[in-house]
Amino acid sequence: MKKLLIFAALLCTACASDKNTFINEGNPLFRDCYTADPAPMIASDGRLYLFCGHDEQFDDKPGYEGKYGFNITEWLCYSTDDMKTWKAHGPVMKPTDFSWAVGEAWASQCIEVDGKYYFFVSTQSGDPDCKAVGVAVADRPEGPYKDAIGKALILDDMTPNGPLGWWNDFDPTVMIDDDGTPWLCWGNGTCFLAPLKKNMTELAGEIRILPMENYVEGPWIYKRNGHYYNVYASMGSAGGETISYAMAPGIEGPWEFKGELTGQAKDSFTIHPGVIDYKGHSYLFYHNSTLSLEGYGPATGRRSVCVDELFYNEDGTMQKVEQTTEGIVGK
Repeated sequence: MKKLLIFAALLCTACASDKNTFINEGNPLFRDCYTADPAPMIASDGRLYLFCGHDEQFDDKPGYEGKYGFNITEWLCYSTDDMKTWKAHGPVMKPTDFSWAVGEAWASQCIEVDGKYYFFVSTQSGDPDCKAVGVAVADRPEGPYKDAIGKALILDDMTPNGPLGWWNDFDPTVMIDDDGTPWLCWGNGTCFLAPLKKNMTELAGEIRILPMENYVEGPWIYKRNGHYYNVYASMGSAGGETISYAMAPGIEGPWEFKGELTGQAKDSFTIHPGVIDYKGHSYLFYHNSTLSLEGYGPATGRRSVCVDELFYNEDGTMQKVEQTTEGIVGK
């Protein structure tokens, strides 16, 4: 009887584990809920972790607060070591985990520095139209995370009002340059850049503006083979967002616009890039709105994360990425 009970307990444990594990079947990548704004990161354990927002907009009434609006309630985390088998780690944070924030889990990015994981997020602070950037910290990529400084890192009154004014301060991206300087980039309507102190929680210099052609939001900065890249959401000719990119010899420029990387995401006004090299391949993560769950169909506020392979030319420029339903299955 004792052996039978032990076996039953082990079986239950295996079932619980399997419930959080799934196989990549193509795009959309995650099919258990609506997800958006993917942000990949390779941790010290060699696994690729992907952070994203959880879309929960189910009201189909027209208008910003309805079908075309957003209700992003928390940040989720998934991981893989082969791009085929994925593990769902569940929510890592909610906006209300920050004492100064009141809602909206906009785009995020996580980075590992000296064994700590710094999670940069965009959320709402105070007035419904005031966006802000915060930073949390954890000992493991899947958390638990806690507010690193007890206040917003970037607030609206710290940046000039550009084309979109009070919507300036969200969609953070962060990288560590070769000299060890961390750089934070963010912005909606205007692309901002500022150095961070090596503690990752304070600005180390003035906020400057990066001139980016056809820039809308969602920057993703990184360095690869001597080239600096800023991949971001741009406005397409069809009236929805596409992904474009610029290249530079240094983080502060001069930046040269290289054109569109993708077309518009299917059924979605927005699109958000996350770029990473992993085990000999380059990947572009993004979102569309093709997923249907429990009777709720595609809508701008019900997005779904996807991934396709990305290829570079010899001069460092990128080849255009075709958004596919197959994704990277079989590759």
